[in-house]
Amino acid sequence: MATSVVGRSRASVGGRLRRYDALTWFLAALIGAFGVIMVYSATRNQLAFAGVSPYYYLERQGIFWVLGLVVMSVTATLDLEWLGRLGYWIYGAVVLGLIAVLSPAGSSALGSQRWFQLGPIQVQPSEFAPLGVMFGVAAYLQQRDGPRSWRETLTVLALGGVPALLVIKQPDLGTGIVVGVVTLGMLVLGGATGRQLLAIAVVGVLGVIAVVHLGLLKHYQLERLLSFLHPTAVAQTYGYNLVQSKIAIGSGHIFGTGLFKGSQTDLAYVPEQQTDFIFTAVGEQLGFVGAASLVVAYGLLLWRLFRILRTAVDRTSLILVTGVVTWIGFSVFQNIGMTIGIMPITGIPLPFISYGGSAMVGFSAAVGLALAAGARRGRRAAA
Repeated sequence: MATSVVGRSRASVGGRLRRYDALTWFLAALIGAFGVIMVYSATRNQLAFAGVSPYYYLERQGIFWVLGLVVMSVTATLDLEWLGRLGYWIYGAVVLGLIAVLSPAGSSALGSQRWFQLGPIQVQPSEFAPLGVMFGVAAYLQQRDGPRSWRETLTVLALGGVPALLVIKQPDLGTGIVVGVVTLGMLVLGGATGRQLLAIAVVGVLGVIAVVHLGLLKHYQLERLLSFLHPTAVAQTYGYNLVQSKIAIGSGHIFGTGLFKGSQTDLAYVPEQQTDFIFTAVGEQLGFVGAASLVVAYGLLLWRLFRILRTAVDRTSLILVTGVVTWIGFSVFQNIGMTIGIMPITGIPLPFISYGGSAMVGFSAAVGLALAAGARRGRRAAA
């Protein structure tokens, strides 16, 4: 009997693997591998000047990439129906993590308290906040025809609002905005009415105006957000990052200065170049052709994810994959947009490219969820 159960379990996992969307997995893996190279190119000279091994970030990002592949592959084999039943538990665990990181158990740096220090490893709970919201909203909406009533819509907004406020408290305004955008994306495709969405938009605009005029944002946060409108006027302060970012990207011209040969990158003129501003290293060293190729790779990945979204077979799959597409799509647009000056500067990572283990695992798990949804579609079709 035990042998029979094990056999059925292996057959079930094997069946899901046969329905695996290998191209989507490969695109995410390829972008991540490219990110390992770019992190190395953006950090090797700085580390060498500091007397540290130039391979420090390369080795760590390589480990994060492999861990991300494992997480993505394992997540893709899971049963979304089973995960959906754990939605509230996953949401609760993420919220507890966001609360705990604000306690003395959390670690702070550069005025922010966002990490748990576990020996040599830092874990950033805010990178998993979008995942938590996706599971919480999916659990709430899976038995409903959509957030048709105001009560249901407000409940969804509350599910997204609690983690967003906790993240902003750290403070991490950029990730808080991401959580809000993911929540709105799930509302749109989850079935909210046009009247509800219009009301949310109006209240949102009024809320932003109130936050600015009442001084609820810290001065540096407001200046950083608005610096993209007039970067040269504050080039030595809040606009410094953007000015240097544009110089680095512009110096790449069409074909770039060559991998490992960019002076702006090698001399570290752009702060946080291995994390928030990693796209500047791409633009300088590989030029317009390299930067455009990366954008095309993201476009292909999002196209594959959107194909899974369009053919979702149940509410859980629909809501989760909507969250995945919104999260990755907005993060790509916002991160690249801020480096070229068309979006406000917010500290969010470029998916699979920016240095960091928590972000890599979070985005990998998100793609894995979409792959699991695709396998679920294949299983229904086979039935």
